[in-house]
Amino acid sequence: MRMRKTFLFFLFMPSGASRSARAPARTVLSPVLAALLAALASAAPTVAGAEQVYKYLDRGGRVLFTDRPPQDKGMRLAGVWTWKGWRLSQWDASRWRRNRARFLRPIDDTALQHGVSRALLHAVIDAESGYDPHAVSSAGAVGLMQLMPLTARRYGVSDRRDPFQNLQGGTRYLRDLIALFGGDLTLAVAAYNAGENAVIRYGRTVPPYRETQRYVGKVLGSYRKLRLQYPDPLVGNQ
Repeated sequence: MRMRKTFLFFLFMPSGASRSARAPARTVLSPVLAALLAALASAAPTVAGAEQVYKYLDRGGRVLFTDRPPQDKGMRLAGVWTWKGWRLSQWDASRWRRNRARFLRPIDDTALQHGVSRALLHAVIDAESGYDPHAVSSAGAVGLMQLMPLTARRYGVSDRRDPFQNLQGGTRYLRDLIALFGGDLTLAVAAYNAGENAVIRYGRTVPPYRETQRYVGKVLGSYRKLRLQYPDPLVGNQ
């Protein structure tokens, strides 16, 4: 069961600034408290359970931290933090679309090459890196599929920063996890996040890690939607 999301909505208004009568009612914080909340926001994916934390600037220069993109076109995106720990200081939707378009064909070809559902591979890559080949996590995972050094060596990836090597290694790892867990995509996806040994240690169930449980829900939710776009033969038991 997917856990209910906790929304973060922090606003810092510089001292002396006035709120427009047209602006929606929001809590105004003192500069000191705002600074503390800003620091908390960088860790919020772990502390508050948010999958991503967005930092925006409004028309008046005020800083807003939230875990879902505001619809106000006057907001300017200043940064994104994810529960994985990596940071894109200038991430925007157009970059995501460009990266996805750039790697769309290689991802599809690699999925077909290794017998992995294209929809599943896209869902994993989107959750891992947002299609950013330069993504680096605080734990040291790198690239499109966030390969750790040990996994890279295991699959013969000599340069984790090469997006095509990274894609090959990560896809082969995902394929092997699907086979290891008898086609159970829930366990395979959990193992991609937490490691196969953790899944085995907890009796071949999703480990009781908040991050992993959210990751599984996010990936499988995206996978089910993407299967409408990528009508591959059913892979696994989802």
